[in-house]
Amino acid sequence: MPTYARADLEFVRGEGPYLFDADGQKYLDFASGIAVTTLGHNHPRLVAALKSASEGVWHTSNLVHIPTQEALAALLVVNSFADTVFFGNSGAEAVECCIKVARKYHSANGHPERFRIITFGSAFHGRTLATLAAGNQAKHLDGFGPKVDGFDQVPFGDIAALEAAITPATAAIMVEPIQGESGIRVPADTFLPALRGIADREGILLIFDEVQSGVGRTGKLFAHEHWGVTPDVMAVAKALGGGLPIGACLATEQAAQGMVAGTHGSTFGGNPLSTAVALAVLEEVTKPGFLESVEQAGALLRDGLEKLKAKHGNKITEVRGKGLFLGLQCTGEPGVVIDELRRHGMLTVIAGDNVVRLLPPLIVTEEHIAEALSKLDQALSATSF
Repeated sequence: MPTYARADLEFVRGEGPYLFDADGQKYLDFASGIAVTTLGHNHPRLVAALKSASEGVWHTSNLVHIPTQEALAALLVVNSFADTVFFGNSGAEAVECCIKVARKYHSANGHPERFRIITFGSAFHGRTLATLAAGNQAKHLDGFGPKVDGFDQVPFGDIAALEAAITPATAAIMVEPIQGESGIRVPADTFLPALRGIADREGILLIFDEVQSGVGRTGKLFAHEHWGVTPDVMAVAKALGGGLPIGACLATEQAAQGMVAGTHGSTFGGNPLSTAVALAVLEEVTKPGFLESVEQAGALLRDGLEKLKAKHGNKITEVRGKGLFLGLQCTGEPGVVIDELRRHGMLTVIAGDNVVRLLPPLIVTEEHIAEALSKLDQALSATSF
């Protein structure tokens, strides 16, 4: 179906932070398949994991034990707030599971009337009917009505509006710790701690959507760690698979108490191939020093972006984000910058609020960052708004 506005590009090979087309043209990949190729392209550890898994059992379904799935779940649990994990195939499925966990939690505790979830303006939670309703963006909902009921939205960062929106039917609060699709919007430092306090006071669950910000992207394994706050339930996907489709819903034992046998399922979720690769990804990202290197790379890239902002102040209004989850807010249409960058051999991603998203693989070096900044400088110099 013609649902994508595709660029006229086709890649045949990848190596580290680079992609190559059939003519051998090299592109510096600061899109990472929209925050997916965590360790770059053709990473030897991931290639080995996939090759090994492909020589074993490809699929069994979740009616039997899957050793790599159980190992991946255990590693996620030991490195997070969670006690339990459900695997699906995508970020939207992970968020759907979070929604079901929240509703089932209250139902299991005798309050099925508590099913509504408060979300925030400019959110993006996925493309299913429920996750579209959670995001509540008109451009995504248009033509897909009636909108799924059960979601109440307030402005991002507005604690007073959140307090006013809570009713006896409220089950949970759901938020991206850093909003990605809407323009790398980082909240005030008081925001997430305030949400945690309100959720505890009201007896409702706090859900973090870390589909885009998780698995090392911000220099922490999960973005919420920057604020010293933990959720009750969390969605993870994208970077977890390093390029293979996988999603995960993480939860505390208390939050997931209603999720017993038969309440949820997935034919392909957590299959042997995807979990073998995701396990290798997570083992690499949690190695000593890896996340520190991401923080250092992010600081270096941000410093360079701030210098570009000073040089091109008529074209860049703000540098946003944390770690290697960064954005340039432009004074004009960001697609013009992205097209110009492509002509200079660099790939980036558009976002809302006139933002060019920079999502390099987490293995980028000082040399890659210098190359990216040079290409950005050239592209901005060649761009007119």
